[in-house]
Amino acid sequence: MIQRPHVDWFALSPSLALLAAAGLLLMAAVFGPKRTRKPISAFICGAGFVAALVFAIVLDDRSAKGAALVHDAIFRDRWAAYAQILIAGCGVVAVLISYGERWREENLSEYYALLASAGAGMIFFVQASNLMTMFLGLEWFSIALYVMCAIDIDLVGSLEAGLKYLIIGAFGSATLLFGSALVYGATGQLAFDQIGTAHVTSTSLLVLGLALVIAGLAFKTSAAPFHMWTPDAYQGAPTPVTAFMGSATKVAALVVTYRILLTAFPHDEHLWTWALAGIACASLAIGNLGALAQQNVKRLLAYSSVSHAGFMLIPIASANAIGGRALLYYLVPYCAMSLGAFAVVAARERELGAPVTLDNLVGFGWERPFLGVSMWVFMLGFLGFPLTGGFLGKFYAFAAAYDRGWWWLIVVGVAGTLISAPYYLAVVRSMFLRDAAELQLAPAGGSPPRDLPLQAAVVICLAVTVGSFFAIQPLVDVARSAANALPF
Repeated sequence: MIQRPHVDWFALSPSLALLAAAGLLLMAAVFGPKRTRKPISAFICGAGFVAALVFAIVLDDRSAKGAALVHDAIFRDRWAAYAQILIAGCGVVAVLISYGERWREENLSEYYALLASAGAGMIFFVQASNLMTMFLGLEWFSIALYVMCAIDIDLVGSLEAGLKYLIIGAFGSATLLFGSALVYGATGQLAFDQIGTAHVTSTSLLVLGLALVIAGLAFKTSAAPFHMWTPDAYQGAPTPVTAFMGSATKVAALVVTYRILLTAFPHDEHLWTWALAGIACASLAIGNLGALAQQNVKRLLAYSSVSHAGFMLIPIASANAIGGRALLYYLVPYCAMSLGAFAVVAARERELGAPVTLDNLVGFGWERPFLGVSMWVFMLGFLGFPLTGGFLGKFYAFAAAYDRGWWWLIVVGVAGTLISAPYYLAVVRSMFLRDAAELQLAPAGGSPPRDLPLQAAVVICLAVTVGSFFAIQPLVDVARSAANALPF
Protein backbone atom coordinates (compact mmCIF):
# COMPACT_ATOMS: atom_id res chain seq x y z
CA MET A 1 0.00 0.00 0.00
CA ILE A 2 1.35 3.41 -0.97
CA GLN A 3 1.98 5.68 2.02
CA ARG A 4 0.82 9.16 1.11
CA PRO A 5 2.36 12.09 3.00
CA HIS A 6 0.11 14.26 5.13
CA VAL A 7 -0.75 17.48 3.29
CA ASP A 8 -1.23 20.68 5.31
CA TRP A 9 -3.78 22.32 3.04
CA PHE A 10 -3.83 25.50 5.09
CA ALA A 11 -0.11 25.97 4.43
CA LEU A 12 -0.94 25.88 0.71
CA SER A 13 -4.02 28.11 1.01
CA PRO A 14 -2.47 31.31 -0.46
CA SER A 15 -1.39 29.44 -3.61
CA LEU A 16 -4.69 27.57 -3.81
CA ALA A 17 -6.67 30.81 -3.57
CA LEU A 18 -4.85 32.22 -6.58
CA LEU A 19 -5.14 28.97 -8.51
CA ALA A 20 -8.89 29.02 -7.90
CA ALA A 21 -9.01 32.61 -9.17
CA ALA A 22 -7.03 31.62 -12.29
CA GLY A 23 -9.46 28.78 -12.98
CA LEU A 24 -12.47 31.08 -12.63
CA LEU A 25 -10.80 33.60 -14.95
CA LEU A 26 -10.36 30.97 -17.64
CA MET A 27 -14.05 30.14 -17.31
CA ALA A 28 -14.88 33.85 -17.56
CA ALA A 29 -12.82 34.05 -20.76
CA VAL A 30 -15.10 31.46 -22.34
CA PHE A 31 -18.51 32.14 -20.83
CA GLY A 32 -18.36 35.75 -19.61
CA PRO A 33 -20.27 38.41 -21.60
CA LYS A 34 -17.95 40.74 -23.46
CA ARG A 35 -19.28 43.99 -22.02
CA THR A 36 -18.74 42.89 -18.41
CA ARG A 37 -15.64 40.78 -18.96
CA LYS A 38 -13.21 43.51 -17.94
CA PRO A 39 -14.66 44.39 -14.50
CA ILE A 40 -15.47 40.75 -13.71
CA SER A 41 -11.95 39.57 -14.61
CA ALA A 42 -10.28 42.35 -12.62
CA PHE A 43 -12.56 41.64 -9.64
CA ILE A 44 -11.87 37.90 -9.64
CA CYS A 45 -8.11 38.40 -9.93
CA GLY A 46 -8.10 41.10 -7.25
CA ALA A 47 -10.23 38.93 -4.95
CA GLY A 48 -7.78 36.06 -5.43
CA PHE A 49 -4.85 38.22 -4.37
CA VAL A 50 -6.79 39.65 -1.42
CA ALA A 51 -7.71 36.12 -0.30
CA ALA A 52 -4.07 35.05 -0.66
CA LEU A 53 -3.04 38.10 1.39
CA VAL A 54 -5.48 37.25 4.17
CA PHE A 55 -4.44 33.59 4.23
CA ALA A 56 -0.76 34.61 4.32
CA ILE A 57 -1.35 36.95 7.27
CA VAL A 58 -3.17 34.22 9.21
CA LEU A 59 -0.45 31.75 8.22
CA ASP A 60 2.19 34.13 9.56
CA ASP A 61 0.33 34.43 12.85
CA ARG A 62 -0.07 30.64 13.25
CA SER A 63 3.41 29.55 12.16
CA ALA A 64 5.55 30.63 15.09
CA LYS A 65 7.30 27.26 14.98
CA GLY A 66 8.53 26.58 11.48
CA ALA A 67 8.33 23.10 10.03
CA ALA A 68 8.98 21.28 6.76
CA LEU A 69 5.85 19.60 5.43
CA VAL A 70 4.75 17.15 2.72
CA HIS A 71 7.89 14.98 2.84
CA ASP A 72 10.16 18.03 3.21
CA ALA A 73 8.69 19.62 0.09
CA ILE A 74 7.60 22.98 1.55
CA PHE A 75 8.30 25.11 4.60
CA ARG A 76 5.56 26.51 6.79
CA ASP A 77 7.18 29.34 8.69
CA ARG A 78 7.11 33.09 9.09
CA TRP A 79 9.94 33.69 6.61
CA ALA A 80 7.82 32.28 3.79
CA ALA A 81 4.61 33.86 5.10
CA TYR A 82 6.21 37.33 5.18
CA ALA A 83 7.26 36.98 1.55
CA GLN A 84 3.79 35.71 0.62
CA ILE A 85 2.21 38.80 2.19
CA LEU A 86 4.46 41.05 0.10
CA ILE A 87 3.81 39.12 -3.13
CA ALA A 88 0.04 39.13 -2.60
CA GLY A 89 0.14 42.85 -1.83
CA CYS A 90 2.10 43.48 -5.02
CA GLY A 91 -0.53 41.49 -6.91
CA VAL A 92 -3.39 43.61 -5.54
CA VAL A 93 -1.65 46.81 -6.64
CA ALA A 94 -0.78 45.28 -10.04
CA VAL A 95 -4.48 44.54 -10.64
CA LEU A 96 -5.32 48.20 -9.94
CA ILE A 97 -2.60 49.38 -12.34
CA SER A 98 -3.75 46.91 -15.00
CA TYR A 99 -7.42 47.92 -15.05
CA GLY A 100 -6.99 51.00 -17.23
CA GLU A 101 -4.61 49.35 -19.71
CA ARG A 102 -5.91 48.97 -23.27
CA TRP A 103 -5.89 45.17 -23.51
CA ARG A 104 -7.23 43.30 -26.53
CA GLU A 105 -10.68 41.92 -25.79
CA GLU A 106 -9.61 38.35 -26.51
CA ASN A 107 -6.64 38.64 -24.11
CA LEU A 108 -8.38 40.30 -21.19
CA SER A 109 -9.37 37.38 -18.97
CA GLU A 110 -6.29 35.43 -20.02
CA TYR A 111 -4.05 38.26 -18.82
CA TYR A 112 -5.59 38.27 -15.37
CA ALA A 113 -5.46 34.46 -15.26
CA LEU A 114 -1.73 34.61 -16.03
CA LEU A 115 -1.25 37.30 -13.38
CA ALA A 116 -2.96 35.13 -10.76
CA SER A 117 -0.97 32.07 -11.89
CA ALA A 118 2.32 33.97 -11.66
CA GLY A 119 1.42 35.12 -8.15
CA ALA A 120 0.50 31.57 -7.13
CA GLY A 121 3.82 30.28 -8.47
CA MET A 122 5.81 32.90 -6.55
CA ILE A 123 3.92 32.17 -3.34
CA PHE A 124 4.64 28.45 -3.76
CA PHE A 125 8.27 29.19 -4.70
CA VAL A 126 9.05 31.01 -1.43
CA GLN A 127 7.83 27.97 0.53
CA ALA A 128 10.20 25.56 -1.23
CA SER A 129 12.24 23.40 1.13
CA ASN A 130 13.99 21.17 -1.41
CA LEU A 131 15.66 21.53 -4.77
CA MET A 132 12.78 19.95 -6.68
CA THR A 133 9.99 22.20 -5.38
CA MET A 134 12.28 25.21 -5.77
CA PHE A 135 12.74 24.49 -9.49
CA LEU A 136 9.06 23.67 -10.02
CA GLY A 137 8.02 26.93 -8.35
CA LEU A 138 10.53 28.90 -10.41
CA GLU A 139 9.24 27.46 -13.68
CA TRP A 140 5.63 27.89 -12.59
CA PHE A 141 5.79 31.67 -12.28
CA SER A 142 8.44 32.15 -14.98
CA ILE A 143 6.32 30.59 -17.74
CA ALA A 144 3.39 32.82 -16.80
CA LEU A 145 5.65 35.89 -16.90
CA TYR A 146 7.08 34.94 -20.30
CA VAL A 147 3.59 34.93 -21.80
CA MET A 148 2.57 38.13 -19.99
CA CYS A 149 5.54 40.00 -21.43
CA ALA A 150 4.46 39.13 -24.98
CA ILE A 151 0.68 39.22 -24.53
CA ASP A 152 0.13 42.68 -26.04
CA ILE A 153 1.00 42.08 -29.68
CA ASP A 154 -0.09 45.65 -30.55
CA LEU A 155 2.64 47.09 -28.33
CA VAL A 156 5.93 47.70 -30.08
CA GLY A 157 8.59 45.58 -28.41
CA SER A 158 6.22 43.31 -26.46
CA LEU A 159 6.92 40.18 -28.50
CA GLU A 160 10.64 40.96 -28.50
CA ALA A 161 10.58 41.41 -24.72
CA GLY A 162 8.79 38.09 -24.24
CA LEU A 163 11.22 36.27 -26.54
CA LYS A 164 14.33 37.71 -24.88
CA TYR A 165 12.98 36.97 -21.42
CA LEU A 166 12.08 33.43 -22.51
CA ILE A 167 15.51 32.65 -23.97
CA ILE A 168 17.59 34.16 -21.19
CA GLY A 169 15.17 33.02 -18.49
CA ALA A 170 15.34 29.47 -19.84
CA PHE A 171 19.12 29.68 -19.70
CA GLY A 172 18.93 30.84 -16.10
CA SER A 173 16.52 28.04 -15.21
CA ALA A 174 18.81 25.49 -16.86
CA THR A 175 21.74 26.86 -14.88
CA LEU A 176 19.78 26.48 -11.65
CA LEU A 177 18.68 22.96 -12.59
CA PHE A 178 22.21 21.85 -13.48
CA GLY A 179 23.54 23.34 -10.26
CA SER A 180 20.85 21.53 -8.27
CA ALA A 181 21.79 18.27 -9.97
CA LEU A 182 25.44 18.74 -9.01
CA VAL A 183 24.49 19.50 -5.40
CA TYR A 184 22.34 16.36 -5.31
CA GLY A 185 25.18 14.36 -6.82
CA ALA A 186 27.61 15.60 -4.16
CA THR A 187 25.30 15.11 -1.17
CA GLY A 188 22.61 12.62 -2.20
CA GLN A 189 19.98 14.91 -0.67
CA LEU A 190 17.25 17.19 -2.01
CA ALA A 191 16.01 18.94 1.14
CA PHE A 192 17.83 22.15 2.05
CA ASP A 193 18.38 21.24 5.71
CA GLN A 194 19.57 17.74 4.82
CA ILE A 195 22.04 19.10 2.25
CA GLY A 196 23.54 21.25 5.01
CA THR A 197 24.21 18.22 7.23
CA ALA A 198 24.96 15.61 4.54
CA HIS A 199 28.26 13.84 4.01
CA VAL A 200 29.85 15.42 0.92
CA THR A 201 31.34 12.95 -1.54
CA SER A 202 32.96 15.61 -3.74
CA THR A 203 33.75 19.10 -2.48
CA SER A 204 34.55 20.43 -5.95
CA LEU A 205 31.22 19.13 -7.26
CA LEU A 206 29.37 20.83 -4.42
CA VAL A 207 31.16 24.14 -4.93
CA LEU A 208 30.43 24.10 -8.65
CA GLY A 209 26.78 23.29 -7.93
CA LEU A 210 26.64 26.15 -5.40
CA ALA A 211 28.04 28.57 -7.99
CA LEU A 212 25.45 27.53 -10.57
CA VAL A 213 22.60 27.77 -8.05
CA ILE A 214 23.68 31.32 -7.18
CA ALA A 215 23.92 32.22 -10.86
CA GLY A 216 20.48 30.74 -11.63
CA LEU A 217 18.81 32.71 -8.83
CA ALA A 218 20.76 35.86 -9.75
CA PHE A 219 19.05 35.84 -13.16
CA LYS A 220 15.71 36.25 -11.39
CA THR A 221 16.94 39.01 -9.07
CA SER A 222 18.28 41.01 -12.07
CA ALA A 223 21.69 41.14 -10.42
CA ALA A 224 24.69 41.97 -12.60
CA PRO A 225 26.22 40.40 -14.61
CA PHE A 226 23.06 38.28 -14.98
CA HIS A 227 20.88 41.31 -15.71
CA MET A 228 21.14 41.42 -19.51
CA TRP A 229 17.45 40.57 -20.05
CA THR A 230 16.17 43.24 -17.68
CA PRO A 231 16.33 46.53 -19.67
CA ASP A 232 14.78 45.07 -22.84
CA ALA A 233 12.12 43.06 -21.01
CA TYR A 234 11.14 45.95 -18.74
CA GLN A 235 10.96 48.39 -21.65
CA GLY A 236 9.08 46.13 -24.08
CA ALA A 237 6.58 44.46 -21.74
CA PRO A 238 3.23 46.13 -20.95
CA THR A 239 3.85 48.52 -18.06
CA PRO A 240 1.55 46.71 -15.54
CA VAL A 241 3.49 43.51 -16.23
CA THR A 242 6.77 45.35 -15.73
CA ALA A 243 5.49 46.74 -12.42
CA PHE A 244 4.62 43.27 -11.14
CA MET A 245 7.87 41.72 -12.39
CA GLY A 246 9.98 44.50 -10.91
CA SER A 247 8.56 44.03 -7.42
CA ALA A 248 7.13 40.56 -6.76
CA THR A 249 9.82 38.63 -8.66
CA LYS A 250 12.54 40.30 -6.61
CA VAL A 251 10.79 39.40 -3.37
CA ALA A 252 10.53 35.75 -4.35
CA ALA A 253 14.06 35.37 -5.70
CA LEU A 254 15.86 37.21 -2.88
CA VAL A 255 13.95 35.47 -0.09
CA VAL A 256 14.65 32.02 -1.56
CA THR A 257 18.30 32.91 -2.18
CA TYR A 258 18.84 33.82 1.47
CA ARG A 259 17.06 30.70 2.70
CA ILE A 260 18.87 28.17 0.52
CA LEU A 261 22.32 29.64 1.16
CA LEU A 262 21.92 29.73 4.93
CA THR A 263 20.14 26.39 5.23
CA ALA A 264 21.83 24.23 2.59
CA PHE A 265 25.34 25.71 2.45
CA PRO A 266 26.32 26.84 5.96
CA HIS A 267 29.77 25.21 5.67
CA ASP A 268 30.52 27.14 2.47
CA GLU A 269 29.62 30.54 3.90
CA HIS A 270 33.18 31.78 3.37
CA LEU A 271 32.63 31.23 -0.37
CA TRP A 272 29.11 32.44 -1.09
CA THR A 273 29.31 35.55 1.08
CA TRP A 274 32.25 36.86 -0.95
CA ALA A 275 30.60 35.80 -4.20
CA LEU A 276 27.43 37.72 -3.34
CA ALA A 277 29.43 40.73 -2.19
CA GLY A 278 31.12 40.77 -5.60
CA ILE A 279 27.76 40.46 -7.40
CA ALA A 280 26.40 43.29 -5.24
CA CYS A 281 29.31 45.55 -6.22
CA ALA A 282 28.87 44.69 -9.91
CA SER A 283 25.14 45.38 -9.72
CA LEU A 284 25.68 48.75 -8.06
CA ALA A 285 28.26 49.78 -10.65
CA ILE A 286 26.54 48.47 -13.80
CA GLY A 287 23.02 49.43 -12.72
CA ASN A 288 23.82 53.01 -11.80
CA LEU A 289 26.21 53.71 -14.66
CA GLY A 290 23.82 52.16 -17.16
CA ALA A 291 20.92 54.27 -15.90
CA LEU A 292 22.85 57.51 -16.43
CA ALA A 293 22.69 57.06 -20.20
CA GLN A 294 18.95 56.31 -20.45
CA GLN A 295 16.21 58.57 -21.83
CA ASN A 296 13.38 56.01 -21.77
CA VAL A 297 11.96 56.07 -18.24
CA LYS A 298 11.07 52.35 -18.12
CA ARG A 299 14.59 51.47 -19.21
CA LEU A 300 15.98 53.87 -16.60
CA LEU A 301 13.90 52.14 -13.91
CA ALA A 302 15.15 48.77 -15.19
CA TYR A 303 18.75 49.75 -14.52
CA SER A 304 17.62 51.19 -11.20
CA SER A 305 16.21 47.74 -10.42
CA VAL A 306 19.64 46.23 -11.13
CA SER A 307 21.30 48.66 -8.73
CA HIS A 308 18.74 47.97 -5.99
CA ALA A 309 19.37 44.26 -6.42
CA GLY A 310 22.93 45.14 -5.40
CA PHE A 311 21.71 46.99 -2.32
CA MET A 312 19.52 44.05 -1.29
CA LEU A 313 22.33 41.57 -1.82
CA ILE A 314 24.43 43.42 0.77
CA PRO A 315 22.41 42.07 3.75
CA ILE A 316 22.38 38.58 2.17
CA ALA A 317 26.16 38.67 1.75
CA SER A 318 26.47 39.78 5.38
CA ALA A 319 24.89 36.47 6.48
CA ASN A 320 23.85 37.64 9.94
CA ALA A 321 20.63 38.20 11.86
CA ILE A 322 20.64 41.93 11.09
CA GLY A 323 20.94 41.06 7.40
CA GLY A 324 17.80 38.93 7.51
CA ARG A 325 15.80 41.72 9.10
CA ALA A 326 17.33 44.32 6.78
CA LEU A 327 16.36 42.40 3.64
CA LEU A 328 12.77 41.90 4.74
CA TYR A 329 12.40 45.55 5.75
CA TYR A 330 14.04 46.85 2.54
CA LEU A 331 11.63 44.85 0.38
CA VAL A 332 8.59 46.70 1.77
CA PRO A 333 9.41 50.26 0.62
CA TYR A 334 11.19 48.97 -2.49
CA CYS A 335 8.08 47.14 -3.74
CA ALA A 336 5.94 50.21 -3.06
CA MET A 337 8.34 52.56 -4.84
CA SER A 338 8.75 50.26 -7.83
CA LEU A 339 5.03 49.65 -8.29
CA GLY A 340 4.25 53.32 -7.75
CA ALA A 341 6.86 54.56 -10.23
CA PHE A 342 5.65 52.21 -12.95
CA ALA A 343 2.04 53.19 -12.20
CA VAL A 344 2.91 56.83 -12.89
CA VAL A 345 4.68 55.78 -16.10
CA ALA A 346 1.56 53.84 -17.12
CA ALA A 347 -0.59 56.92 -16.54
CA ARG A 348 1.66 59.04 -18.77
CA GLU A 349 1.75 56.33 -21.45
CA ARG A 350 -2.04 56.25 -21.58
CA GLU A 351 -2.16 60.02 -22.00
CA LEU A 352 0.41 60.17 -24.80
CA GLY A 353 -0.07 56.81 -26.48
CA ALA A 354 3.73 56.60 -26.70
CA PRO A 355 6.68 55.38 -24.62
CA VAL A 356 7.55 57.73 -21.75
CA THR A 357 10.90 59.51 -22.02
CA LEU A 358 12.53 62.28 -20.04
CA ASP A 359 11.57 64.66 -22.87
CA ASN A 360 7.85 63.91 -23.04
CA LEU A 361 7.64 63.81 -19.24
CA VAL A 362 8.17 67.59 -19.31
CA GLY A 363 5.50 69.50 -17.39
CA PHE A 364 3.79 66.34 -16.13
CA GLY A 365 4.18 67.46 -12.52
CA TRP A 366 2.18 70.62 -13.20
CA GLU A 367 -0.42 68.90 -15.38
CA ARG A 368 -1.06 66.05 -12.91
CA PRO A 369 0.14 67.38 -9.52
CA PHE A 370 -0.75 64.30 -7.47
CA LEU A 371 1.00 61.86 -9.80
CA GLY A 372 3.92 64.25 -10.25
CA VAL A 373 4.48 64.68 -6.51
CA SER A 374 4.11 60.93 -6.01
CA MET A 375 6.77 60.24 -8.66
CA TRP A 376 8.99 62.78 -6.92
CA VAL A 377 8.60 60.88 -3.64
CA PHE A 378 9.33 57.54 -5.33
CA MET A 379 12.50 58.90 -6.95
CA LEU A 380 13.72 60.36 -3.66
CA GLY A 381 12.89 57.05 -1.99
CA PHE A 382 14.99 55.14 -4.53
CA LEU A 383 17.78 57.64 -3.88
CA GLY A 384 17.49 57.05 -0.13
CA PHE A 385 16.24 60.41 1.13
CA PRO A 386 14.86 60.69 4.69
CA LEU A 387 11.11 60.54 5.27
CA THR A 388 10.92 57.59 2.89
CA GLY A 389 11.43 53.92 3.68
CA GLY A 390 14.24 53.81 1.12
CA PHE A 391 16.48 55.79 3.50
CA LEU A 392 16.04 53.36 6.37
CA GLY A 393 16.25 50.36 4.02
CA LYS A 394 19.71 51.38 2.83
CA PHE A 395 20.78 52.31 6.34
CA TYR A 396 19.69 48.92 7.65
CA ALA A 397 21.50 47.13 4.80
CA PHE A 398 24.68 49.07 5.60
CA ALA A 399 24.24 48.19 9.30
CA ALA A 400 24.30 44.49 8.36
CA ALA A 401 27.55 44.98 6.43
CA TYR A 402 29.05 46.95 9.33
CA ASP A 403 28.10 44.19 11.76
CA ARG A 404 30.08 41.77 9.62
CA GLY A 405 33.02 44.16 9.47
CA TRP A 406 32.74 44.88 5.75
CA TRP A 407 33.09 48.67 5.84
CA TRP A 408 34.32 48.61 2.24
CA LEU A 409 30.94 47.31 1.10
CA ILE A 410 29.32 50.30 2.79
CA VAL A 411 31.67 52.60 0.85
CA VAL A 412 30.64 50.93 -2.41
CA GLY A 413 26.97 51.31 -1.50
CA VAL A 414 27.35 55.00 -0.64
CA ALA A 415 29.25 55.59 -3.89
CA GLY A 416 26.46 53.85 -5.79
CA THR A 417 23.91 56.11 -4.12
CA LEU A 418 25.85 59.23 -5.13
CA ILE A 419 26.13 58.03 -8.73
CA SER A 420 22.37 57.39 -8.85
CA ALA A 421 21.45 60.94 -7.85
CA PRO A 422 21.72 62.49 -11.37
CA TYR A 423 19.28 60.11 -13.07
CA TYR A 424 16.70 60.03 -10.27
CA LEU A 425 16.76 63.83 -10.04
CA ALA A 426 16.59 64.04 -13.85
CA VAL A 427 13.09 62.55 -13.67
CA VAL A 428 12.08 65.18 -11.10
CA ARG A 429 13.64 67.94 -13.20
CA SER A 430 11.75 66.82 -16.28
CA MET A 431 8.43 66.92 -14.46
CA PHE A 432 8.84 70.22 -12.63
CA LEU A 433 11.97 72.20 -13.45
CA ARG A 434 12.40 72.37 -17.23
CA ASP A 435 12.65 75.87 -18.70
CA ALA A 436 9.65 77.29 -20.53
CA ALA A 437 11.65 77.29 -23.76
CA GLU A 438 11.95 73.50 -23.49
CA LEU A 439 8.23 72.88 -23.14
CA GLN A 440 6.40 71.46 -26.13
CA LEU A 441 2.76 71.80 -27.10
CA ALA A 442 0.63 68.97 -25.77
CA PRO A 443 -1.71 67.15 -28.17
CA ALA A 444 -5.24 68.54 -28.28
CA GLY A 445 -8.14 66.59 -26.86
CA GLY A 446 -8.78 67.91 -23.37
CA SER A 447 -7.91 66.36 -20.02
CA PRO A 448 -7.15 62.65 -19.91
CA PRO A 449 -9.88 60.42 -18.46
CA ARG A 450 -9.66 59.73 -14.75
CA ASP A 451 -8.18 56.36 -13.90
CA LEU A 452 -9.36 55.82 -10.34
CA PRO A 453 -7.93 52.30 -9.89
CA LEU A 454 -4.48 53.48 -10.98
CA GLN A 455 -4.67 56.51 -8.69
CA ALA A 456 -5.71 54.22 -5.83
CA ALA A 457 -2.62 52.10 -6.55
CA VAL A 458 -0.42 55.21 -6.38
CA VAL A 459 -2.05 56.23 -3.09
CA ILE A 460 -1.29 52.81 -1.60
CA CYS A 461 2.31 52.91 -2.81
CA LEU A 462 2.80 56.46 -1.56
CA ALA A 463 1.39 55.56 1.85
CA VAL A 464 3.69 52.53 2.18
CA THR A 465 6.76 54.44 0.94
CA VAL A 466 6.34 57.20 3.50
CA GLY A 467 4.65 55.12 6.17
CA SER A 468 7.49 52.59 6.28
CA PHE A 469 9.76 55.42 7.48
CA PHE A 470 7.53 56.32 10.43
CA ALA A 471 6.35 52.77 11.22
CA ILE A 472 9.83 51.29 11.23
CA GLN A 473 9.59 49.65 14.66
CA PRO A 474 6.48 47.52 13.90
CA LEU A 475 7.97 46.51 10.54
CA VAL A 476 11.30 45.62 12.13
CA ASP A 477 9.53 43.57 14.80
CA VAL A 478 7.66 41.61 12.14
CA ALA A 479 10.87 41.20 10.11
CA ARG A 480 12.74 39.99 13.20
CA SER A 481 10.03 37.41 13.90
CA ALA A 482 10.26 36.18 10.30
CA ALA A 483 14.06 36.16 10.21
CA ASN A 484 14.15 33.99 13.34
CA ALA A 485 12.96 31.11 11.14
CA LEU A 486 16.39 30.98 9.45
CA PRO A 487 19.42 29.28 11.03
CA PHE A 488 21.68 32.29 11.64
